[in-house]
Amino acid sequence: MLLAITSCPTGIAHTYMAAESLENAAKDKGIELHVETQGSGGIEPFTQEQIDAASALIIAADVNISGRERFAGLPLVEHPVKRAISHGPQMLDEAVAATTDPSARRVPAAGGDSGSSSSSASANQQSWPKRIQAAVMTGVSYMIPFVAAGGLLMALGFLIAGFDVAFVAQDVATGNSLSSLPGHLPYESATGTTETDRAGLALYLGAVLFTLGNLGMGFLVAALSGYIAFGLAGRPGIAPGFIGGAVSVLVGAGFLGGLITGLLAGLVALWFTSLKPPRWLAGLMPVVIIPLLTTLVVGGLMLLFLGRPLASLMTALQDGLTGMSGSSAILLGVIIGLMMCFDLGGPVNKAAYLFATAGLSQGTEAAFQIMAAVMAAGMVPPLAMALSTVVRRRLYSTVERENGTTAWLLGAAFITEGSIPFAAADPLRVIPSMMAGGAATGALIMAFGVGSQAPHGGIFVAFAISPVWGFLLAILVGTLIAAAVVTVLKETAHRKAAVAA
Repeated sequence: MLLAITSCPTGIAHTYMAAESLENAAKDKGIELHVETQGSGGIEPFTQEQIDAASALIIAADVNISGRERFAGLPLVEHPVKRAISHGPQMLDEAVAATTDPSARRVPAAGGDSGSSSSSASANQQSWPKRIQAAVMTGVSYMIPFVAAGGLLMALGFLIAGFDVAFVAQDVATGNSLSSLPGHLPYESATGTTETDRAGLALYLGAVLFTLGNLGMGFLVAALSGYIAFGLAGRPGIAPGFIGGAVSVLVGAGFLGGLITGLLAGLVALWFTSLKPPRWLAGLMPVVIIPLLTTLVVGGLMLLFLGRPLASLMTALQDGLTGMSGSSAILLGVIIGLMMCFDLGGPVNKAAYLFATAGLSQGTEAAFQIMAAVMAAGMVPPLAMALSTVVRRRLYSTVERENGTTAWLLGAAFITEGSIPFAAADPLRVIPSMMAGGAATGALIMAFGVGSQAPHGGIFVAFAISPVWGFLLAILVGTLIAAAVVTVLKETAHRKAAVAA
């Protein structure tokens, strides 16, 4: 019997697609497999009986999984989550082979990596670049719920109370009630003193929603920093990471500072955990000593040395984005579209998404446009592949046509990963085609000045997107381009294969 754990940064698509791929491959091979999905839908952990009966463990993840110590000593096969989607049968073969290989990598006991010898242990240890990448993806994974909840609540607040609710939200939410509704309230704007467009119940409910969302977005940098540190050092890194993120916000270093403090806190805390204190002190290390000393180091570095340079860099970045117009803004849209479609949910895609969601907390028009470009371009690949399977059904297998039917909904909901099965089967034709469509969509979003206050949801958060017609038109154009290019490329390859036969 084999066990498998799947997990991706968002916990939405890759996690469950990888699980399904492994389960289908195991069924075809007649292998008993149990999968634990560590995604946004919750975790149903393995029973102790399943762990005791297991012969090997498969981990398909781009983030640090929880509970790894449960499997100490089991042969281990570990790859990024996308490999399980595209090469599920091969991963099962590797796991089966590992069960009889005495030199196979094994799950370490808490505190180390083990293998058949010290040399194999060293070879099997995850490289630092991969550890850093996994930690950053862990931070992004835990940050996304804050962004999604906060961003959507703020957007709902704007929808109900109008955009000027931002100027009076806190006073209304704390100073009024359902039995004491506000009237039209004055506030200072760029044109002088003016009054809110709406009053009464609409203004009050909108202010409550906006305040809740604003508070949620306020945790964005701290959550990113805290869970990056957690990804590197475990629980001892959480408090220093969160505090470092708060310091980053205080000095104006934003999400760039959060990245730095998260990595610093994680590395410093990890070093402290490697020390061997006396037994009488060991119990205090993870809960008192490590958080205290790590916070002093990271917080001190930020306040004394790093904070101001990072804040200046962040200000320059914001000013540059705000000042973008015309061809420069369109070029940015092209770059965003290319990044979103380059690896269809992988690290490059997530880097663009992190850049956009982190900018939402600034509340600028440029940030909203970047978010719209990211979301629209990310919707193109699944929609384009779905359209292509309809236009040229004979070019696709029965399974691919079924995936195409599902991809309509996945694309509409901004789940780029819906196109991964197609890219895994034919990457040289699919990925360049999707990049062409994504680049066109990103450019049009910027050209039309489309903005999104919602970080996720696709067409289902149309209320938070303006102008909606520009958003839909950009997606339509990009989808048609990507679908046309991939269909032509596949048709050409199909004809060449027919002639060769």
